[in-house]
Amino acid sequence: MIDSRPFSEYKNGHVPGAVNIDLFQLHWFDTTKRGIKDFNRQSRLLLSNIGISKDSKVIFYDNVSGISSARGVWLLLYFSHKNVCMLDGGFEKWKKHRYPIEVKSNPLRNVGFIGKPNSKFIADAKEVLRSTSNKNVKIVDARSREEYVGFHVRAARRGHIPSALNIDWSRNIEKDVFKSKRKLSKIYSKIPKNSQVITYCQGGYRAANAFVALRILGYKKVKTYLGSWGEWGNRPEFPVEV
Repeated sequence: MIDSRPFSEYKNGHVPGAVNIDLFQLHWFDTTKRGIKDFNRQSRLLLSNIGISKDSKVIFYDNVSGISSARGVWLLLYFSHKNVCMLDGGFEKWKKHRYPIEVKSNPLRNVGFIGKPNSKFIADAKEVLRSTSNKNVKIVDARSREEYVGFHVRAARRGHIPSALNIDWSRNIEKDVFKSKRKLSKIYSKIPKNSQVITYCQGGYRAANAFVALRILGYKKVKTYLGSWGEWGNRPEFPVEV
């Protein structure tokens, strides 16, 4: 069990036996060949420190079915570790059920994580650029509407990746848990099931939640653009729409 919330929340109560790692510490905005290589190295160090071995069953959770636990799921799938899932509803649902809560911190146990990167789960900036003119690829912008249209600016440039469809990640959640498949299907109805889908946001966390939602619906070809708007919006050679 991995509690992916900040330590300040973990220490006040968590699922018994859970270890804590705040996944927001690993933002990554460089998807050049060198950048991906460094990301792989840093991620392996992080996952080794958590204590994940090839035989581990891993369950991530945060307060709700949120973005940091989704990032953990995406990260392990990217490293070919299939035995991973999220606690739907997170710690808030755990508390509502009055399940036991622990306050003592559990130590991390370092192991040598050696997961193999799988390109089926990750997109770099060059692939996204090619995809903007490919009708068989659907790009999903999981940010807020304000960020998408350029009212809220969080990079050198405003707007969104050309051809991207805006579906705010928060629409995936209802009363702390993922919505039913019926409701999620309506949200993503404009995306054919056989499409290659690339999700992105500002730093790849909200995009990971969209990634999980699409996997729940049975989409087989879903990637997350690791660099997201933090990279795209700060690199003037890439086109933007407002």
